[in-house]
Amino acid sequence: MPRTRYAVGVDFGGTTIKTGVVSSEGKIVAQSKVPTLGEQGPAAVVRQMQQSIAEVLEQAKKMKINGIGIGSPGIIDQKAGVVYDPPNISGWRRVDLRKEIGKRFRLHVEVENDANVAAIAEAKFGAGKRFPDFLFVIWGTGVGGGIILDGQIYRGPHGGAGEIGHVSIDYQGPLCNCGAKGCVEAYIGQRRLSQRAVERLRDHPGSRILSLVGGDTSKVEPVYISQAALEGDGLARELFTEAGTLLGVALGSVLNTLDLRVVIIGGGISAAGDFVYDAIKSSTQEHVMKPMRKDLKIIPAKLGNAAGILGAAGLVL
Repeated sequence: MPRTRYAVGVDFGGTTIKTGVVSSEGKIVAQSKVPTLGEQGPAAVVRQMQQSIAEVLEQAKKMKINGIGIGSPGIIDQKAGVVYDPPNISGWRRVDLRKEIGKRFRLHVEVENDANVAAIAEAKFGAGKRFPDFLFVIWGTGVGGGIILDGQIYRGPHGGAGEIGHVSIDYQGPLCNCGAKGCVEAYIGQRRLSQRAVERLRDHPGSRILSLVGGDTSKVEPVYISQAALEGDGLARELFTEAGTLLGVALGSVLNTLDLRVVIIGGGISAAGDFVYDAIKSSTQEHVMKPMRKDLKIIPAKLGNAAGILGAAGLVL
């Protein structure tokens, strides 16, 4: 029987840093959570990360640790271990995170994009364990993703593979934050979904969405739209069905390009209910080539908020 191995996984977010010691079976055996302190700049953030790692290592001091994996937002030079310009961190332009963490703990350190980390988590421990090849989509504030081929993350020659949110579904569509037009993220990201809900609420004053935000449309966010949808609100379900249909248009293009048949979807908005997956699958089937349709699978991610820690640890397990 293979011996259990252990690694540290760090989920580096804009507001919190969550860290855990993870076994090779996918169990989190020690945890720590600290505020990121992003407004205080990169040196403060690195100190917080070091503190969080030290806390879990103390809890797991009898275990042999393989290394430390870090999932980070921003632009990642995965080979060098450098993180560029993560959002919500004041003054962070370029930080050699591998070096900063490695010199403190004398352990092997790997750094990876947070969406890729979530894909790795699902491949090793979650919904993707039985699928060697799949497309992972994370649908939350924006739309991100990762590509798993033969059980391994595919980064591309420059590390940018998997940017699902920037597949254009209308070359004359709205301008996206990335500078291109018609990206699916510009249609179904958190900001646009909230705006769309406010626009539609003018004609649906009885919607459960309004009561959940106390009548204040400035407070409309996907979490409330999702809650209303789960409670059966017609408008909320229409909004998510429309968004799922648009996502399916983009997924069809990606699956046709990569010859993949399985899509695993995670992120906060994806928890809105089965009807969202039905809309995504129906739309995707319409936009993939006919021979692919019978094998198409659109399934929810399994790991939820634990994916960041598990996938980061998976980098070094």
